[in-house]
Amino acid sequence: MSDTSVLFVCLGNICRSPTAQGVFEQALADSVLAGQVTVDSAGTAAYHLGKSPDTRATAAARQHGYRLEAFRARQVNVDDFYRFDWILAMDAQNLADLQAMRPEDSQAKLGLFLDQIDQCAVREVPDPYYGGSEGFEQVLDLCEQASQALLRRLEAAL
Repeated sequence: MSDTSVLFVCLGNICRSPTAQGVFEQALADSVLAGQVTVDSAGTAAYHLGKSPDTRATAAARQHGYRLEAFRARQVNVDDFYRFDWILAMDAQNLADLQAMRPEDSQAKLGLFLDQIDQCAVREVPDPYYGGSEGFEQVLDLCEQASQALLRRLEAAL
Protein backbone atom coordinates (compact mmCIF):
# COMPACT_ATOMS: atom_id res chain seq x y z
CA MET A 1 0.00 0.00 0.00
CA SER A 2 1.28 3.45 -0.83
CA ASP A 3 2.00 6.17 1.67
CA THR A 4 0.45 8.93 -0.39
CA SER A 5 -1.47 9.50 -3.61
CA VAL A 6 -1.58 12.20 -6.29
CA LEU A 7 -4.24 12.95 -8.89
CA PHE A 8 -3.44 15.30 -11.79
CA VAL A 9 -6.43 17.07 -13.35
CA CYS A 10 -7.04 19.01 -16.56
CA LEU A 11 -10.17 19.51 -18.66
CA GLY A 12 -10.38 16.43 -20.90
CA ASN A 13 -7.61 14.19 -19.51
CA ILE A 14 -5.94 13.68 -22.89
CA CYS A 15 -3.10 16.24 -22.96
CA ARG A 16 -1.86 17.91 -19.80
CA SER A 17 -2.88 15.63 -16.94
CA PRO A 18 -1.76 12.35 -18.59
CA THR A 19 1.54 14.06 -19.45
CA ALA A 20 1.90 15.11 -15.81
CA GLN A 21 1.05 11.56 -14.72
CA GLY A 22 3.63 9.99 -17.03
CA VAL A 23 6.38 12.46 -16.13
CA PHE A 24 5.71 12.17 -12.39
CA GLU A 25 5.51 8.37 -12.47
CA GLN A 26 8.94 8.28 -14.14
CA ALA A 27 10.36 10.70 -11.59
CA LEU A 28 8.99 8.49 -8.82
CA ALA A 29 10.41 5.33 -10.38
CA ASP A 30 13.88 6.89 -10.28
CA SER A 31 13.53 8.05 -6.64
CA VAL A 32 13.57 6.69 -3.12
CA LEU A 33 9.75 6.87 -3.21
CA ALA A 34 9.43 4.23 -5.93
CA GLY A 35 6.38 2.08 -5.16
CA GLN A 36 5.19 4.34 -2.33
CA VAL A 37 3.04 6.84 -4.24
CA THR A 38 -0.13 6.13 -6.21
CA VAL A 39 -0.56 8.37 -9.26
CA ASP A 40 -3.51 8.91 -11.60
CA SER A 41 -5.00 11.57 -13.82
CA ALA A 42 -8.52 12.68 -14.69
CA GLY A 43 -10.48 15.45 -16.35
CA THR A 44 -13.19 17.71 -15.04
CA ALA A 45 -15.17 17.21 -18.28
CA ALA A 46 -16.44 14.00 -19.88
CA TYR A 47 -15.38 14.89 -23.44
CA HIS A 48 -12.95 12.01 -24.03
CA LEU A 49 -13.94 9.21 -21.62
CA GLY A 50 -12.02 6.01 -22.30
CA LYS A 51 -9.84 7.56 -25.01
CA SER A 52 -6.07 7.42 -25.22
CA PRO A 53 -4.05 10.59 -24.73
CA ASP A 54 -3.78 12.94 -27.71
CA THR A 55 -1.35 11.52 -30.30
CA ARG A 56 0.66 14.76 -30.21
CA ALA A 57 1.05 14.42 -26.42
CA THR A 58 2.17 10.79 -26.70
CA ALA A 59 4.62 11.63 -29.52
CA ALA A 60 6.18 14.51 -27.58
CA ALA A 61 6.35 12.38 -24.42
CA ARG A 62 7.94 9.47 -26.29
CA GLN A 63 10.70 11.77 -27.58
CA HIS A 64 11.53 12.53 -23.94
CA GLY A 65 11.40 8.91 -22.78
CA TYR A 66 7.89 8.86 -21.32
CA ARG A 67 5.11 6.43 -22.23
CA LEU A 68 1.49 7.60 -22.12
CA GLU A 69 -0.17 5.14 -24.50
CA ALA A 70 -1.68 2.92 -21.78
CA PHE A 71 -3.53 5.78 -20.07
CA ARG A 72 -7.27 6.22 -20.66
CA ALA A 73 -9.25 9.38 -20.05
CA ARG A 74 -11.65 9.44 -17.14
CA GLN A 75 -13.65 12.08 -15.33
CA VAL A 76 -13.03 13.20 -11.76
CA ASN A 77 -15.62 11.81 -9.36
CA VAL A 78 -16.50 12.42 -5.72
CA ASP A 79 -14.60 9.31 -4.58
CA ASP A 80 -11.37 10.91 -5.83
CA PHE A 81 -11.60 13.48 -3.03
CA TYR A 82 -11.29 10.63 -0.53
CA ARG A 83 -8.89 8.39 -2.49
CA PHE A 84 -6.20 11.00 -3.19
CA ASP A 85 -4.09 13.02 -0.78
CA TRP A 86 -3.12 15.58 -3.44
CA ILE A 87 -5.35 16.76 -6.30
CA LEU A 88 -3.38 19.08 -8.55
CA ALA A 89 -5.06 21.02 -11.34
CA MET A 90 -3.33 22.26 -14.45
CA ASP A 91 -5.10 25.63 -14.46
CA ALA A 92 -7.27 27.95 -12.37
CA GLN A 93 -10.57 27.04 -14.05
CA ASN A 94 -10.12 23.32 -13.39
CA LEU A 95 -9.07 24.12 -9.81
CA ALA A 96 -12.25 26.17 -9.36
CA ASP A 97 -14.31 23.29 -10.78
CA LEU A 98 -12.62 20.88 -8.34
CA GLN A 99 -13.23 23.22 -5.41
CA ALA A 100 -16.91 23.45 -6.36
CA MET A 101 -17.37 19.66 -6.35
CA ARG A 102 -15.19 18.92 -3.32
CA PRO A 103 -17.11 17.35 -0.42
CA GLU A 104 -16.87 19.34 2.81
CA ASP A 105 -15.24 16.47 4.70
CA SER A 106 -12.53 15.77 2.10
CA GLN A 107 -8.97 15.98 3.41
CA ALA A 108 -7.40 16.14 -0.06
CA LYS A 109 -4.95 18.98 -0.68
CA LEU A 110 -6.17 20.90 -3.74
CA GLY A 111 -3.92 23.24 -5.67
CA LEU A 112 -2.26 24.13 -8.93
CA PHE A 113 0.45 21.75 -10.13
CA LEU A 114 2.85 24.58 -10.99
CA ASP A 115 2.54 26.03 -7.48
CA GLN A 116 4.89 23.20 -6.48
CA ILE A 117 7.71 25.16 -8.16
CA ASP A 118 9.09 27.82 -5.82
CA GLN A 119 9.77 30.48 -8.43
CA CYS A 120 7.89 29.74 -11.63
CA ALA A 121 7.08 32.48 -14.12
CA VAL A 122 3.65 30.95 -14.81
CA ARG A 123 1.01 29.39 -12.55
CA GLU A 124 -0.94 27.42 -15.15
CA VAL A 125 0.04 24.66 -17.56
CA PRO A 126 -1.31 26.01 -20.88
CA ASP A 127 -3.67 23.78 -22.84
CA PRO A 128 -1.82 22.74 -26.03
CA TYR A 129 -4.86 21.11 -27.68
CA TYR A 130 -5.53 23.81 -30.30
CA GLY A 131 -1.89 24.67 -30.98
CA GLY A 132 1.17 23.09 -32.53
CA SER A 133 3.89 20.77 -31.30
CA GLU A 134 5.66 23.57 -29.40
CA GLY A 135 2.74 23.66 -26.95
CA PHE A 136 3.23 19.99 -26.11
CA GLU A 137 6.95 20.60 -25.59
CA GLN A 138 6.14 23.45 -23.21
CA VAL A 139 3.73 21.20 -21.28
CA LEU A 140 6.47 18.57 -20.94
CA ASP A 141 8.99 21.12 -19.73
CA LEU A 142 6.60 22.50 -17.11
CA CYS A 143 5.56 19.02 -15.99
CA GLU A 144 9.20 18.00 -15.57
CA GLN A 145 9.93 21.05 -13.41
CA ALA A 146 6.80 20.67 -11.30
CA SER A 147 7.29 16.90 -10.93
CA GLN A 148 10.78 17.38 -9.52
CA ALA A 149 9.48 20.04 -7.12
CA LEU A 150 6.59 17.82 -6.00
CA LEU A 151 8.93 14.86 -5.60
CA ARG A 152 11.22 16.90 -3.32
CA ARG A 153 8.18 17.99 -1.28
CA LEU A 154 6.92 14.41 -0.90
CA GLU A 155 10.37 13.08 -0.03
CA ALA A 156 10.66 15.68 2.74
CA ALA A 157 7.17 14.80 4.07
CA LEU A 158 7.48 11.02 3.97
